[in-house]
Amino acid sequence: MPIVTLTPKGQMTIPKEVRDALNLKPSEKVIIVVEGSHAIIKPLRGNILDLGGSVKIPDKERPINFHKIREEVKKKVAKRAATGR
Repeated sequence: MPIVTLTPKGQMTIPKEVRDALNLKPSEKVIIVVEGSHAIIKPLRGNILDLGGSVKIPDKERPINFHKIREEVKKKVAKRAATGR
């Protein structure tokens, strides 16, 4: 089990063993999901729609429907293009 040390700025280096296991390359992004007292590192690949459900939203808030938002944006862009506004 790899152990890392945080720098004074709160930074850390992901150990080679972990980078290899996740197939991470230089300059790739990762998302860190906090679940209770644990943090999970996941490679950030694909597009925003792939993230649906990967981030826990408080029970008081309803889930974000990325597909619906994307369709609404497409409609508004199409309307602007058609009307010239």
